[in-house]
Order: sequence, then structure tokens, then C-alpha cells
Amino acid sequence: MDTRVIEVRTGGRPAVVDLTSQVAEFCHSRGDGLLSVFTPHSTCGLALIEVGAGSDRDLWTVLERVFPRKGDWLHRHGSPGHGGDHVMPALVSPSLVLPVLDGRPTLGIWQSVVLVDPNRDNPVRRVRLSFLSG
Repeated sequence: MDTRVIEVRTGGRPAVVDLTSQVAEFCHSRGDGLLSVFTPHSTCGLALIEVGAGSDRDLWTVLERVFPRKGDWLHRHGSPGHGGDHVMPALVSPSLVLPVLDGRPTLGIWQSVVLVDPNRDNPVRRVRLSFLSG
């Protein structure tokens, strides 16, 4: 298995960061197999979503409704609403598995691989890309 960790800087603000070009570059020339994309953090996740047409903003609107900053969270350390940041990965998974054919991730025409990070307290994230030939 080939693996690489990439560092993503979110700037300490809620962010949807497009990782598609880094994923494609990692898969280039690797042939057929499976790509695992994983973030080892308890307050962010990964998603396949269209970016640039408003869907990323729509995603934040939904997440803010489901995980309000003023919510009565039992998990209370960190910035306001941080308890919701810890619950979000139950809905926005910290991992994805993508088929790779001829060195290219098989994404749909409008799909992008994104890091979804609501956490204001951690401006730097890691994402592990792991390729399994097959």
C-alpha cells in the first residue's frame, strides 16, 4: 500500500477545502485500485460534493442548522458550539473509499473530494491518502 499525508490549512475558521487535485495527483500513474482518504481528527470529515456552484455554502447552512453554535452541548471546551464539531463526523464521515481506474479516481463529473472542517480551534488538519493496488 502506498500512502501520503497532506497538510490542510483551514485558517481557524469553518471551511470546505477542495482536495480533488491533490487526490488526482496522488493517484496519477498508479493504475487500478482503491483509494482511502482519511482524516484522523475528531472534529472534521470528508465528503463528495459539487463545489463552486453554491453547494458548499448550502452544506454549511445545513450543518449550522443541525449543529448550532449556541446549542446546549455537553461537550463544552473550546469555542462556542465545539460540542457540535465533535458530533458532526457521525454524519460527515472522516473517511472515503474511491475506486481508481487507470490512475484516475472515478469521480462523477461534478463530484469533488472535500475536507469539511467546522472547528475554529484547529487551523491545521492532516489527511491521509492510501492507495491499494488491485
